[in-house]
Amino acid sequence: MTEAGAETGAEQPGGLYHEAIVTAARRACGSGRLEAADASAEEHNPLCGDRVSMQVQVRDGRFAGIAHRVRGCLLCEAAASVIAANVIGETPEDFARVKAALCDALANGFDNRSLPWRDLAMFAPVLHYRSRHRCVTLAFEALARALTALPPSTSHGA
Repeated sequence: MTEAGAETGAEQPGGLYHEAIVTAARRACGSGRLEAADASAEEHNPLCGDRVSMQVQVRDGRFAGIAHRVRGCLLCEAAASVIAANVIGETPEDFARVKAALCDALANGFDNRSLPWRDLAMFAPVLHYRSRHRCVTLAFEALARALTALPPSTSHGA
């Protein structure tokens, strides 16, 4: 079955846009803007037009606030929501490990025991749709880029 053919049956259980993806996207945890963001960044996918912007606050070396705006597919929306639901209280280094684990799972297969956030398992069906991997990782890339823009005193908890 071709990728396009597989996507037409995505409403079925186990399809690309299964219930957990739709629920996470609709929940839109963290959607909006932060009043006093320490840093922000935007990433886009020129192939499909998806665009994700992330704003972050870091206090004492840990995520204290996060907000996002997504103009993209359900996969982008769900990924941004999953980040917002899980990242508060974690360190940027924790987030880097989560991002690496997700990228590894998309490249090599999902082993739920190696996923730092249980919610990441919902993206397992994307493994077979290589052109959709970036839809899932775009929000992660935007947050990683925002972290590089943090003032040094903020990222070290001063």
